[in-house]
Amino acid sequence: MKRFIPFMTPDPLVAVIRLDGVIAGGGRAGPRLNDSTLAPVIERAFTRGKPKAVALVINSPGGSPVQSSLIAARIRRLAQEKSVPVHAFVEDVAASGGYWLATAADHIWVDDSSIVGSIGVISAGFGFHDFITRYGVERRVYTAGKSKSMLDPFQPEKCDDVSRLRALQDTVHERFIAEVKARRGDRLKGGDELFTGDIWSGQGAVQVGLADGVEHLVPKLKAIYGDKLRMVPYGLRRPFFQRLGAQIFAGAVAGVEERAVWARYGL
Repeated sequence: MKRFIPFMTPDPLVAVIRLDGVIAGGGRAGPRLNDSTLAPVIERAFTRGKPKAVALVINSPGGSPVQSSLIAARIRRLAQEKSVPVHAFVEDVAASGGYWLATAADHIWVDDSSIVGSIGVISAGFGFHDFITRYGVERRVYTAGKSKSMLDPFQPEKCDDVSRLRALQDTVHERFIAEVKARRGDRLKGGDELFTGDIWSGQGAVQVGLADGVEHLVPKLKAIYGDKLRMVPYGLRRPFFQRLGAQIFAGAVAGVEERAVWARYGL
C-alpha cells in the first residue's frame, strides 16, 4: 500500500525470475527454457513495479547455445535500458548454457555445492551402421549436395563430417568464451583451463572467478536492499491440463535425452 500513499517511500522491490530446466527451442516434449517462452516473463520482470533489481534463480545443465545467447542478450538489453542491476543465484547447477545465462547477471552467487562451468560445446549421437548390416537392412539415401547427409547415424562415420562438426563447435565455443570474458572481465583468475569444459563446485567457482561468492537468495538480497524488501516471483506457467498432457504424452526419447543432460553433473 505504501506505493499508493503520497510522500511515502515504497519498500524496495526485486523481481525474481526462475530459470529451471534444459535450454532448447520450441517443439520439444516437456518444459524447456527458450527465448520465445521466456520473453514475456523477462519483460514483465523488468517493467512491472519499477524493481530495484532482478534476480535470476538458475538451475540448468544447459542445452541450445543459440537459445542461451538469445535469453542472456534479452536480459542484458533490458537491464541496460531500465538501469536495473541483475543478480544470479545458482541452485544445483549452472553449467554450459546454464552458465551462459548466469553471465547475464552483474553478480553470480552460488551454494557451496552448486556445480558451475562446463564452458564448452558437446554433440553426441549413436552409430547404427553395423547393427543394420547385421540384420540385412540396406540404407538408401539420395541427396542433392554432398554434405546433406552429414553424420548420418546409419552410415559409417566420415572423417570429413567429423572435421566439419568440430569446426562448427569451435566457432560456438569461441563465442561462449568471448561472452564469459566480456561479462566476467578481470574477475576471472584462471587461464585457458577455464574453457576446457571442466566444472567447479561452490567455493572453487568463486576462487577461479566464475562466481562472486557463496550466498543464498533471501539473505543476500536483504543484505543489499534491506529487511523490508519485497520479492515478486516470475516464471513459466502452463494450465494444469496442459501440464498433465505434457507429462502423459511426452516422448520417451526426449525424456531420456533430458535425463542424460542432467546426469552429466550427477543429478
